[in-house]
Amino acid sequence: METPGRIATTPDALDFTVENVEKALHQLYYDPNIENKNLAQKWLMQAQVSPQAWQFCWALLNPDKVPEIQYFGASALHTKISRYWSDIPTDQYESLKTQLFSQIACFSSGSKMVLTRLCVALASLALNTMPEAWPGAVAEMVRVFQEEGGGVDGRARCLALLELLTVLPEEFQTSRLPQYRKGQVRGALGREWGSVCPLLQQLLRRTDSPGAVKARVLRCLSSWVLLDVPLSESEGLVHDCFSALPDPELFDTAVEAIVNAISQPDSQRYVNTLLKLVPQVLALQDQLREAVQNGDMETCHGICRIAVTLGENHSRTLLEQVDHWQSFLALVNMIMFCTGIPGHYPVNETTSSLTLTFWYTLQDEIMSFESDKQAVYLQVYRPVYFQLVDVLLHKAQFPSDQEYASWSSDEKEQFRIYRVDISDTLMYVYEMLGAELLSNLYDKLGRLLTNAEQPTSWQHTEALLYGFQSIAETIDVNYSDVIPGLIGLIPRININNIQLADTVMFTIGALAEWLADHPVMLSSVLPLVLQALGNPDLSVSSVSTLKKICRECKYDLPPYATNIVAVSQEVLIKQIHKTSQCMWLMQALGFLLSALPVEEILRNLHSLITPYIQQLEKLADETPNPSNKLAIIHILGLLSNLFTTLDISKQDDESAEGSAPPVKTAPPPPGPNPVVVVLQQVFALIQTVLSKWLNDSQVVEAVCAIFEKSVKTLLHDFAPMVSQLSEMLGQMYSTIPQASALDLTRQMVHIFASETDHFPPIKALFELVTSVTLSIFQQGPRDHPDIVDSFMQLQAQALKRKPDLFLSESLDVKAVFHCGVLSLKFPEAPTVKSTCLFFTELLPHCSDVPPLARVVQEDGKLLVQAVLEGIGGGASRSLMDQFAEVLFSLNKNCFSLLAVWLKEALQPPGFPSSRITVEQKDNFSQQILRERVNKRRVKDIVKEFTLLCRGLHGTEYAAEY
Repeated sequence: METPGRIATTPDALDFTVENVEKALHQLYYDPNIENKNLAQKWLMQAQVSPQAWQFCWALLNPDKVPEIQYFGASALHTKISRYWSDIPTDQYESLKTQLFSQIACFSSGSKMVLTRLCVALASLALNTMPEAWPGAVAEMVRVFQEEGGGVDGRARCLALLELLTVLPEEFQTSRLPQYRKGQVRGALGREWGSVCPLLQQLLRRTDSPGAVKARVLRCLSSWVLLDVPLSESEGLVHDCFSALPDPELFDTAVEAIVNAISQPDSQRYVNTLLKLVPQVLALQDQLREAVQNGDMETCHGICRIAVTLGENHSRTLLEQVDHWQSFLALVNMIMFCTGIPGHYPVNETTSSLTLTFWYTLQDEIMSFESDKQAVYLQVYRPVYFQLVDVLLHKAQFPSDQEYASWSSDEKEQFRIYRVDISDTLMYVYEMLGAELLSNLYDKLGRLLTNAEQPTSWQHTEALLYGFQSIAETIDVNYSDVIPGLIGLIPRININNIQLADTVMFTIGALAEWLADHPVMLSSVLPLVLQALGNPDLSVSSVSTLKKICRECKYDLPPYATNIVAVSQEVLIKQIHKTSQCMWLMQALGFLLSALPVEEILRNLHSLITPYIQQLEKLADETPNPSNKLAIIHILGLLSNLFTTLDISKQDDESAEGSAPPVKTAPPPPGPNPVVVVLQQVFALIQTVLSKWLNDSQVVEAVCAIFEKSVKTLLHDFAPMVSQLSEMLGQMYSTIPQASALDLTRQMVHIFASETDHFPPIKALFELVTSVTLSIFQQGPRDHPDIVDSFMQLQAQALKRKPDLFLSESLDVKAVFHCGVLSLKFPEAPTVKSTCLFFTELLPHCSDVPPLARVVQEDGKLLVQAVLEGIGGGASRSLMDQFAEVLFSLNKNCFSLLAVWLKEALQPPGFPSSRITVEQKDNFSQQILRERVNKRRVKDIVKEFTLLCRGLHGTEYAAEY
């Protein structure tokens, strides 16, 4: 086609010739060098959008070219039409359309991929011209392709037309049309359905239509129903889709079309059509059963999708048709059959998982009716849901040991996730069935375990326990009268299998809160848990269960403490558990020891920790190497985790209702805290370890963690350690600065800076780490974003807890301020966030801390410049709220100065961005200065301004922001 060639060409792009495009395509497809491929791809992308594309794209479509070249020609055409439509003069629309029609006719017997791209190009043209410039576009497409001629056989023409009609709605869904045009075009396409529907029906109903044509018709229908074509208007075609389901070649596309049609949001308005669909879906049950017998998973899956889509999308509408309650109940039972489909998921079947969300939806709809109506529905559906529980627990059963051993690890993982989904469903169903569900499960388990004549499979027992565990894990079962019976049954279970043992453990863990209210029952289950601790295969379940029991029931455990500590010590020494379980076990012991008298805590700590201290002493003497590093970190981790939970203050975690005494009823025991006693004993040893490992951040982190966890748990009880720890931290940080040391300093400032007795050591430590960090800034802080981040958090904490620290003459406040300005320009978002927090804590103190007031007055403009630079594009858009907070704080605390600084900072042309005008800058300044109360508004102003600076205002990126 010649005409679009008249669109202006630029001399610098004249190398975009047919020959060069072909060479570049050859390079892209056949050059083994990846760099050459990338260069070719880049050049071709430029070629595609160049004005020359109008010339070369038609030439590339020549019949003598290979399909890859023709495809590029067709793609270039689509790009020009879809993205550069405004470049095409209106008087050329008609010839462009004619040319595309004739190319599609030529390729209807040619390459399928080229034909599709040409159809997409014509579809894009239609969307840009309908309804004004090309009214009745679809009707014309149908007419053009139905006319004989061009030497193209009827079947090829028919398939080309169907391809065109299929891509038209798809192109609409992905088009970049402005919003107002989208509405117009959607309306126009809806009106064109009248031309499409009869054609599709005719082709689907003709007995002589080839399979390929029918499959394309079904695809075309799928595409059109996504435009919200009224279900009443596509009803006949949907009926024809059901007729196509017995044909294996059409099955998948027919399922897709039916599912798309009935899941359109608008379809629930067409109640009569939906009611007609129910018997059609029910009629598929024979085909479904046959597929199950033949092990045909695809057919089961497809039919199940149709039933679930109808049930899930329209359960409310169908429930409300009271006269048709039996047919809807039949649909629910059909879905129940799909839930309980024979075979083990995911090896023998993959269908049952599709149905689970349906049961949530149906329950939600039933429970949302007002009480009278709800009672009627519950009468019908409570028995259905009790049946569902049986079906789900049957599906949750493990296969035989032999079969399970043959599964791949991926299949085992899918089955694990499937069981979690079943567990979530059971928990949800409990809301409808209530306490009766637990009684039901208990009766079944009781019959199973007490029936001597009938041997039971472990799988059956495990599934019932799993049901209990699913509910007890998240729902308060304290009122339930069956739990004592369940606890009584657990010791009767013949645990001869790992999966069963795991579930027994997790069930006991789920009942830990109940055990806290019924401590007399601890003696029946605790021996099982302690026995399981020695089995590495039960590591996760046994340790997590012991931890839950120790946390919830600690005040009832003293009689068992000696035994628990002895068994735990034994498994720790034997190294039965992996690192993370060892840490959990130490946390469990921390909870347990918290409830004992202080002298007993110390005695237990001595026996528990001594072996590790001896090991650590030995390791501290060795030359550092990777294996002893791991051992050191492991031991330090064990101590950290023990001290995280060892808290002798009588505080109950939840409330005073449990087995624990009410909050803070007893005064703390006299004398030092046991944790402090131990820390003082090992302090010298930890210093020795540090001296050798000071340049290893992981070891330093592990040491700091011990003290940080202890400080967090003990709070003011940590006081005796403040002085020596401050001194050690100062030495550590002066030798080799690490972020973890700053974090621990921050914790100490938070708790002890306001206490007169501890202010001197905390002040000395704060000044020392500040001075060391300032020297890092002088040498170049870019390699230490973590230190800068922690330093800014420390400064912010100091300003918050004890601004007097900034009155000291030993503290270079001006240098700290400058470091903050520098840190705002770091590329790491967390560092910038912490720095913004530092400034928002600092600025309110301009009124009461003279050194801070002085530095802000002298250098505040630098801060404003850095903030504007970030907003102008220097920082990630995710940080704009933080920059807005700094501006808001400046406006609140230094209003008159901010007005001057903004004016001066925004003066230079091109700052903070070359994309904004002087008027936009002035407008921004005025808006910011006006808002001294509404922080939310300042954030919006900053977001608006950053989009203008980045050239994103009014784009799809802005919409996501």
